[in-house]
Amino acid sequence: MTNQIHGHDVMEMMIASKQVYSKDSLKAAISAQFGADARFHTCSAENINADELIEFLSQRGKFTPSANGFSINQDAICQH
Repeated sequence: MTNQIHGHDVMEMMIASKQVYSKDSLKAAISAQFGADARFHTCSAENINADELIEFLSQRGKFTPSANGFSINQDAICQH
């Protein structure tokens, strides 16, 4: 079985960077941090790629929009 990275690790990376992202720049940052072929899991999804993770997080309100893109909404991160 492939080792999967939890979506929380991506959200923690976003918090630490203090950057505003576009979907493309977030995908590039994920690739640089975790590898281009990394697979992810969340509390309710498994074996998803970076594009699917970004869409998943977006749909669940984990991002805060801004004029230049979005950042992580720290209040929307589950604490478990």
